[in-house]
Amino acid sequence: MNKLGLISALLMIALLAACGGGMGTQTQPPPPPPPVLATVTVNSATSRPFDLAMSTSFQPAEWDYQFFQQFPGATAPLGALNPSHIRLQGISQGIPQGAQGTSSTAWDFTVLDGITQPVLGLGDHSPEFQIAKAPAFDYVSDDDTKFFNDPNYAQFAAYAQNLVRYYNTGGFTPSGGSLLVSPAYPTDKITWWGIYNEPSINNFNNYQVADAVNAANYTTMYNAVVPAMHSVDGNIKFVALEMCCGSEDWVPVFASNVTAPVDAVATHYYSSCNQRDPDAQVMGTVPSFVNSVQSIYFSLAANPALANVPVWITENNVNADFNAGNGMSACNSGQTFVTDLRGSDAFFAAWRPYVFSQVGKAGVQLLYHWDFDADAQFGELNGATGQTQLSYWVDYWLGQMFPPGSGARLLNFTNTNNAEVEVLPVINPDGSVVVLVSNHAIASAVDNNGKGLDGSVTVNLSGLGTFTTASLVTIDSTTSPINGPTPVAISPTSPITLTLNGYSSALLKLK
Repeated sequence: MNKLGLISALLMIALLAACGGGMGTQTQPPPPPPPVLATVTVNSATSRPFDLAMSTSFQPAEWDYQFFQQFPGATAPLGALNPSHIRLQGISQGIPQGAQGTSSTAWDFTVLDGITQPVLGLGDHSPEFQIAKAPAFDYVSDDDTKFFNDPNYAQFAAYAQNLVRYYNTGGFTPSGGSLLVSPAYPTDKITWWGIYNEPSINNFNNYQVADAVNAANYTTMYNAVVPAMHSVDGNIKFVALEMCCGSEDWVPVFASNVTAPVDAVATHYYSSCNQRDPDAQVMGTVPSFVNSVQSIYFSLAANPALANVPVWITENNVNADFNAGNGMSACNSGQTFVTDLRGSDAFFAAWRPYVFSQVGKAGVQLLYHWDFDADAQFGELNGATGQTQLSYWVDYWLGQMFPPGSGARLLNFTNTNNAEVEVLPVINPDGSVVVLVSNHAIASAVDNNGKGLDGSVTVNLSGLGTFTTASLVTIDSTTSPINGPTPVAISPTSPITLTLNGYSSALLKLK
């Protein structure tokens, strides 16, 4: 070959290589991962009742108390959730005594009632008011690591009594002031009262003593405050502990020493406190919620008076981290806070139904979203725009398909893929059947808010006889966060095959 021919040949090889051709082996993209497969067979045998109500939460404080003034239409989607005992957790200036100072006679309900008054008239008209903290003057200093300056808790009990008077018995008149009474009285009152928020990390967390001592101090406070409140209104009920952070070891101490009435015991569960945690780690925490609930019930049963007390999960979401100021993470020192979008996107559409099914089977009777009006990490509605987020529709449809007090019973079933597909089948007294399927399969161990794996789940209901109608609600990445999913009619003939698009959930209802 002459020199010109050699040059031409080399140019041709280079051109072919640049165009993806040539004599070398072409690099092919990897094939898509195979879909998740599961076969679910439901039979007619039932095990026990399934009665898990859904609810949501508010945190009245100076940063959000004008939410309903800015978005008066938000009462409609809130009411549509049919929430049970909406939770109110007033903090900072949402604490009405001493909100503008430390004087024990300084009362201002403006911030607290900016949220509380609209909520009183919604849902079951029976919110849970969590007395999250005492007024600032009741502590050595107003810091979560400081302790009450009144070891008998008489000041805190007096504060709690006035809250009951304000909402339930026609008000009270502070020294040198005029009558203070809830605008909703006597139409709407507050029956349920939660006694303190996360005491294991707030004001009862003395690291110089054993956890049992801290738990005993909380119990002493509970035994002082609850009878004082009951003396004002004998019809009110009480939610104890409001635990977080693996503090189940407080329950045996509390159960052994409590003398005041207990109508529910509350706990909080988040799957992460770091947006960097991969999807697999976040999903992997859900079974631990069940272990915790079982531990709580076991400890309560040691006291016959508490054997039938229900467990409520009064805070629940994907990630507990928040902006502690200056854009820094509250949970991870020196790390910039990053909003965890898994709290309101398709990841949530798989995660929350998975949680709902697991804790409901464990006997939890009330599951709260934290919280209603917030950002893309926490909110059901966007607190800045008033628009619904995907998380809202997940909670809405769980409440629609599994209404509390319906008399539903769990149906026995088999599932060939329990590791990646959660299944919850119930039968109602009218013979209708609801089946929840959550596809929480992880595509890669390193995924962080990945897509998940597509799934194909076959549901065999032939053991239940025949049905005349069936509808399907699917929630996934294609669901409109504004309009939500649209139920579609499907053939009721068994088996029914569900095609699931990555992280997602499907709700079947057959009649």
